[in-house]
Amino acid sequence: MSPAVFFDRDGVLNIDKGYVYKIEDFKWIDGAIQTIKYFKNKGYLILVATNQSGISRGYYSSQDVKKLHSFINSELNKNDTNIDEFYYSPYHPEYHSKFPELSNLRKPNTGMLEMAHDQWNFDKTKSLLIGDSESDMLCAKKFGIKGYLFNEDNLLSFVKKNNL
Repeated sequence: MSPAVFFDRDGVLNIDKGYVYKIEDFKWIDGAIQTIKYFKNKGYLILVATNQSGISRGYYSSQDVKKLHSFINSELNKNDTNIDEFYYSPYHPEYHSKFPELSNLRKPNTGMLEMAHDQWNFDKTKSLLIGDSESDMLCAKKFGIKGYLFNEDNLLSFVKKNNL
């Protein structure tokens, strides 16, 4: 069984400009592409788990998110790597009437990680999550994997500094 690395998206893989869904607003965090390739070369499944409350708020649609994720993978393919799967939660508690059945997906809940485990059956004991919020860290802890709080300018430097 392969291990998995989960990445939060906004603030970890791309600069968080608030509700990023347009391709023209997507800007990679320094070292993000190299980090994905680094983990891929080490045999990890590459997974994204991202809260996307902009869907509940009516700022953009699930189709917009899927289009952006397709663009991300097309950019990664140019660098001989890819993200194996994207998971996103459209739910937000302030908009509970929209997607209430998906509330378990929103981090710090573990629904997205559980879906990934059901789909990929990865080795949890060697898996990890890199996020930029306490919600991400709590999600990792509740799921039983290590969480790493990213708050720097270069993702690859962060990964190497933490011996990941």
